[in-house]
Order: sequence, then structure tokens, then C-alpha cells
Amino acid sequence: MILKYSLLTAFVCITYFLSYKGMKKTKDLKGFAIGNKDMNPYLIGLTMAASISSTATFVINPGFVYTHGLSAFFHYGIAASLGILVAFVLMTKKFRSFGDAKGALTIPDWIYHRYQSRQLSLFFAFINLLSVTFIVLILIGCSFLMMNLFDISQTTGLTIVLLFVFSYVLMGGTYSHAYTNAFQGFMMIFITLFLFIHGLKFFEGGFYESLAPFGEHFARAINPESNLYYSFFSVFVSGFIITFALMLQPHILTKVLYIKQDKDIKKFIITTVVSVLCFNLMLFIGFYAKLAGLDGIAQDKIVKEYIIFQYGTEYSVFITLTLLAAGLSTLDGILVAISTMVVKDIYLPFKNSEGNALKLSRYTLVVVGLISYVIALYPPQYIGLFAQKGVYGLAAASFVPIFFGTIFHKEFSAKSILFIAATGLATHLYLNIWGGFTNPAVSATYGIFTSTAIFVLIQLVNYAMKRTTIKQQEERVSS
Repeated sequence: MILKYSLLTAFVCITYFLSYKGMKKTKDLKGFAIGNKDMNPYLIGLTMAASISSTATFVINPGFVYTHGLSAFFHYGIAASLGILVAFVLMTKKFRSFGDAKGALTIPDWIYHRYQSRQLSLFFAFINLLSVTFIVLILIGCSFLMMNLFDISQTTGLTIVLLFVFSYVLMGGTYSHAYTNAFQGFMMIFITLFLFIHGLKFFEGGFYESLAPFGEHFARAINPESNLYYSFFSVFVSGFIITFALMLQPHILTKVLYIKQDKDIKKFIITTVVSVLCFNLMLFIGFYAKLAGLDGIAQDKIVKEYIIFQYGTEYSVFITLTLLAAGLSTLDGILVAISTMVVKDIYLPFKNSEGNALKLSRYTLVVVGLISYVIALYPPQYIGLFAQKGVYGLAAASFVPIFFGTIFHKEFSAKSILFIAATGLATHLYLNIWGGFTNPAVSATYGIFTSTAIFVLIQLVNYAMKRTTIKQQEERVSS
């Protein structure tokens, strides 16, 4: 009992201390949103990795591995990791360069400067509110962990988590988020390696041999018995594509704007990717729980039950606290991104005054928190799929405007980009809700393919029309 409260007190005190240091550096909306370009690239990389690897990685996704086997591991651990690496290598330098030149603070703000369309910027500001689904997932995942730490109800756990994370984010915005994420990230790396190494004993008879008793397809890269990971496309293609697109989320890609100079990009990318690969070792908990004989447990509670089973309630305190930190490290980033977007991209364009911007961003945090809290009190049955439905839809809408807008310098029609983005989102939602595609990664990938095909078709038509016009002009001149 003494150990539990000592660790908890130390965690809370360190978090608030770092938030206080962040608050002293936060003087305006820009400082709240992306800082003042004075952060170390290694710090930014660790902050990015901690934001990517949230409650989903540490608490929810191991449950998919427990249920679906090696196919789920390859989906999240292999295909998704490659998606992260390729996205940052291709996009970091150009996205940062353009955003820095235009003074962009958010993804919709970047969109506005890239396409010179307030309508398109507003569309992205509103659909980025789909990130609320991920906030709900994190709150629920953290509430499970709070129930594990203390003998309290889930509602009480939700309330404590909400009040804690919102209070320290309100203080310092991005600086609080970055400093606390770095602290939480070190905890996450330590515990991930500990759990991974400690559980390797379950594979003493061989990796595949240990998993074989759980079914003919459990230890295969493609599991035809699974409703989620049943084909090469659903395991590898969708895992790569959707994770690539997920790097375009507001709480992730905007961290590139923290970087001061191009020479720091390599350090940032290496730190991010290595840390994420380390965090993905948490997926092995799904295998360990299966091999430990845990049965009849809800998928979303596998990690919680494994920790109690393996380490007991008293000695699992530091592990549970670290898993809690994993959720908070993403939650605070999403909160900073959403609150900044609402003020910068929805409110200020119609007010033309930033006098109360910082105060308004903090008020927005409170509203977002209350909405998320209400949804978390009455969640859907599978919270992991619920969150994926929302954020993967955002990814499907964002892919063409941000990726092609970053890679190419050519001017594109804002109206066509708006239509393409809306089509990507609509395709995902239709296929996932009514089209029989249970895995949101698959429906979102088809959404991305559809929007990309329309984009390419529009460019080919424009090129053909331009060539025809040039040819007609040349014929008139020659005649």
C-alpha cells in the first residue's frame, strides 16, 4: 500500500512540475499549439512516439493479438510500423518546410495556406473532431487501469483521469504535453522491455510450437477464421496504408512543426521509429496471456488481467502506472490539437482578433472533456473498433489533401480536394457500417484508394484538357 501511493504521488508531482515549467514558456496561442521552436529533436521524437503509442498499443491492441493470433501481430507490429517509417521519411521535411514558412499551427491551418480555401479548412477542422472517438477509447482504457490500481468504480476512475490530464494540459499546452510525454515515454520503454523479456519464458518450447495448440490458423500470418485479419490485404496492405494515413492526424503530424531546422529531422525520425518499435513489443502480451491460460476475459481487458495474474496487485503498481502514462501521453496531445483547432480554425477566422485565443483554447478543452466523458460513460461494446471507426475515417479524408499537397508543389482545385476528402470519408463509413467490412482499417483503406483514384483521374483529365487547348492554340497560330 505504501509503495502504491508513493509511486502515484511521485508520478503526479513530477507531471505537475513539468507542466508548471511548460506553463512558464506558454505566452500565446502559438506557444500553446506548437511551442517556440526551442525543443531538442530527440525530445520531440520521444514525444511523437509516445503520442503514437497510446492506450491502443499498450492496453487495447494486445487483446486483438490474444483473440486473432499472429495475423493481428503482423497487422499492428509489422505493417503498421512500416507505415509509420515511410510516412515520416517521405513527408517530414516538406511538410515542416511549408508549414514553417506559412506559420501554420494546425492541420486545418496548413490546409488553408496550401489550398487558399477557408471552406476546405473549416471542413477539416470539423472532421478532425472525430478524434473525440480516440479520446473516449483512451479514457475508458485508463479507467480500467485506475480500477486495477484502486478499489473504485469505472465512473470514478474516468473522473479522476479526466480531471488529472485536463488540469496539467490546461497549464502549459504543448510544452506540458512534450515534457510530460518524454517522462512518460521513458517509463513506457522501461516497462515494455521488462514485460517482453519476462514473458519470453512462455516460448521455451519454440514460438510457433507454443502457439499451435490454439488453432490451426492462430500461428499464421493470415487467419481465415478471423473476421478482421483474414487476407493479405486485411493484414498487410490495410495495416500499412491506414497507419501511413494515421500519421496525418492533428496530434501527430503537427509535431513536425516543433522542429527548428532541417538538420534535426534525421534525429527526430530515428528516435520516433526506434521508440515505436520498442513500444510495439507490448503486443506480445496478447500471446503471453494466451499461453498463461487466461480464458473467458473480455478482449479489451486482457492486459489488465494478465498483469494482475502474473504480478499480483501490489507489485503491478508501477506497470499499471506506466500503462496509464501511455494513455495520457496520447490524450494530452489530442487535447492540445483539438482545442487549438477549434479556436484557430473555427473561431478566429470570423473574429480576426487573437486577444483571447489562449484563454478560449483552454475553455475548449473543458467542453471537449465533458463531451468525451459523457460518451465514455455509455460506450459501445467494442471500444477499440469504435475509436478506429472515427480516426480511420479522418485518415481516409486526410490522405489525398495532405500527402499529395506535401509531395507536389502544383496548385490543385480546392473544390475538387474537398470533394475527394469527403468521398474518402464517406466510402469508409459506408463500407464499415453498411458494407460488411468489420475491420475499419480495410474500409478506410478502400476509402483512401477511392479518393486517390478520383484525384489521379481529375489530374489526367486536366492534363488532357490542357494538352488539347495547347494543341488548338498551336494549330491556330500555324494556320
